[in-house]
Amino acid sequence: MNKERHGQGTGEGVIMKPPVEFSHDFNGIADLRGGPGLLILSTDHRLLHMNRRGWELIRQINDSQTVTETVKAGGLLPPAVTEICTEIHTFLKTQRGSKDWEQLEVRRLVGDSKRPILLRGFGLPGSDSRVLIVMEVMGRRERVAQQIQERFQLTNREQTVVQNLAKGFTNKEIASALGITEPTVKAHIKHIMEKTKCSTRTAIVAQALHG
Repeated sequence: MNKERHGQGTGEGVIMKPPVEFSHDFNGIADLRGGPGLLILSTDHRLLHMNRRGWELIRQINDSQTVTETVKAGGLLPPAVTEICTEIHTFLKTQRGSKDWEQLEVRRLVGDSKRPILLRGFGLPGSDSRVLIVMEVMGRRERVAQQIQERFQLTNREQTVVQNLAKGFTNKEIASALGITEPTVKAHIKHIMEKTKCSTRTAIVAQALHG
């Protein structure tokens, strides 16, 4: 099950709390200074961790919005971020025990027309469900594609699979796009997990995108 949502976020932001240490596997990724902005939040919108690039892009998003879109005061998460958390939280609550969360991706396009920013939210289920949000200035993905392939020693086909995972494609959609079978897609994903030392599709996307 693949979900993709686009558009400007609306609604009220929530007050940011200072980032705290987070013992999840994604904590190491969030500490990296390069790459996209990365946020880790609880499903009730509490900010648990944000890297430096994340702070920069949050400020950029807030500066591009009007007063009617969000209350312009220091320390506010953009409405689009809270919307993503709400949507993922609702999905996780209704899909307990399901593996569909691995293919859930919620998107919002925010910012101004000159430097639009793509927000991509992923749900991380469990007793302490979390939301991972990846923030990218549009166009960056193409620039780092070669770096990703070299860093993890991916084959051309594995690289293409990662790119399609980053688009939120399901195994069936990847198979159709590449003209291969679903079992072959699963085999490629298994090899990619081994090379990137990731255990889920979401982790592959997060690991690859920090460039």
